[in-house]
Amino acid sequence: MDSNVMVMTASALVTGLGAIPVLFIRNISHRRMDAILAYTAGVMMAASTYGLIPASLKLTNLYILGFGVLAGALLLNMLEYFIPHTDMDHERDDIILSSQSWMLVVAMTLHNIPEGLSVGASLASEIENLGLVVALSMALQNAPEGFLVAIFLVNQRVSKLIAITFAMATGVTECLAGFAGLYLVQFAMFLVPYGLAFAAGAMLFIVYKELIPESHGHGYERLATFSFLLGLLSMIGLVEWFR
Repeated sequence: MDSNVMVMTASALVTGLGAIPVLFIRNISHRRMDAILAYTAGVMMAASTYGLIPASLKLTNLYILGFGVLAGALLLNMLEYFIPHTDMDHERDDIILSSQSWMLVVAMTLHNIPEGLSVGASLASEIENLGLVVALSMALQNAPEGFLVAIFLVNQRVSKLIAITFAMATGVTECLAGFAGLYLVQFAMFLVPYGLAFAAGAMLFIVYKELIPESHGHGYERLATFSFLLGLLSMIGLVEWFR
């Protein structure tokens, strides 16, 4: 199997692996959830600002970068009109396969599309180690993402097996989007800087609009702040390791 395909597939399927702990855990505290969300936000922030944006600028100019970043953010903003934001309130247990549950799964699936595109575009760019770094950054945030989706569904009285299946399905969507990004860019290399900037904008939108607000408001803002910084530094360290 092509190495790019292997890297992309492994990165996406980590979402399903991250969901497996729900087999042994019933509830997760707000404190731990806030820390996980903030760490994920830090990883995605560093991947965008320290990886995708500089790589895009190497291939193009500030105007195209700005266009791509804003396009990515605007697309995610438009999607929210069709898929309203859902708080991952893990304490509710009086709903079975509610519209809220489906909404969360669809929202996370849609969020995985630009993430997959970013991995595919980064691998296709052939910029040294960029694809591997972006894939690893996605893997770092996919694991807690899969866990959060699964634990939310379990606490909505969805069976653990079905919850893990749904979490894995969101990862499969990211994998398919990665294939699309990989092969589209291979046939149209001029799209690489647009794709990288677009992915950065979409990820930054998720960080600021979704993850940071979700990690605050429960009284653990300081823990969330340091978790964010730890995620940021982890990703920067990963980038430097592969340079």
